[in-house]
Amino acid sequence: MMKHVNKKPGKQEPRWQTKISGGNFVDKFHAYRNLHAHALFSSLGRLVASRFSSAMTIVVLAIAISLASGFYILVANLQQLAGNLEASNQISLFLKDDISEARANKFAGVIRQNPDIQDVKLITKEQALAEFQSYSGFGEAVKALEKNPLPIVIQVLPKNSFENEQALEVLLDDFKRSAEVDFAQMDMQWVKRLQSIMEVARRGVILLSLLLGAGVLFITANTIRLELHNRRDEVVIAKLVGATNGFIHRPFLYSGFWIGFFSGVAAWFIVTIIMLILKQPVEKLSGLYDDAFHVLFFGFTETLALLFISSVLGVVGSWIVLHFQLRQLKPE
Repeated sequence: MMKHVNKKPGKQEPRWQTKISGGNFVDKFHAYRNLHAHALFSSLGRLVASRFSSAMTIVVLAIAISLASGFYILVANLQQLAGNLEASNQISLFLKDDISEARANKFAGVIRQNPDIQDVKLITKEQALAEFQSYSGFGEAVKALEKNPLPIVIQVLPKNSFENEQALEVLLDDFKRSAEVDFAQMDMQWVKRLQSIMEVARRGVILLSLLLGAGVLFITANTIRLELHNRRDEVVIAKLVGATNGFIHRPFLYSGFWIGFFSGVAAWFIVTIIMLILKQPVEKLSGLYDDAFHVLFFGFTETLALLFISSVLGVVGSWIVLHFQLRQLKPE
């Protein structure tokens, strides 16, 4: 309900007021926003005021975060390398000698319709003989043969061949049972080894991230604990005048946020600088092997995720220490 304040001589212009104490929703929203803005920037000011100790904490946290994020980027580059190597992970189908080229083309077309197949390449007898003459060193001896002994070969490249070993084995067995195929070959042992290496690397990233994340939590919590100890009298006075725990928590939580955020930014720069240092020699080595390998950096989404996770770790570490310390801190 709202009431009109009548105008009296010598008084201000009439205005609308609410019967609810403390103002309406907009007033409360503005007050809430201003309190958070004050806590946000005042906590930043305190970090700047004690810049040496803040910088030391941020550097330690940045190193821990950069180790986890750097390992993640390393695995991402290894996965890219594995994707390039996948092109060599082909199933070679050696067709029977009596299979004509037309029938071989028809069989290759049937294979292309399989949704699990990425690419199919047919090598005719003449192409196989020409390659053998070029690379074997027995060109003159081959010319003496009256008949081309080489079969028609179909090279099949499966999709995502490093992700599902069982599906590869099923696909290979299907090819072996085909009437046109005399022999099907693929180095499954090589695939198994690469799959195992990539799985170990992925799990290593998860374990290292969890371990270093716990370290970030504890370091942030200890930093906020020291700040709470230094501002003990201020907190006690705030409690004496009736301040809520949320009001007392707010500046410390924002301090944890700033510490985590700046640590994430510093970690991003550390990892990026390291990758820039390694970029030229790695790509030069890749060029020597005729491979189009390019070093991966943090993308936009990955950068946002890094800053978000580091900021959340700072806030959570602050909240943990505040939750327990403020219970023990009572006005005398």
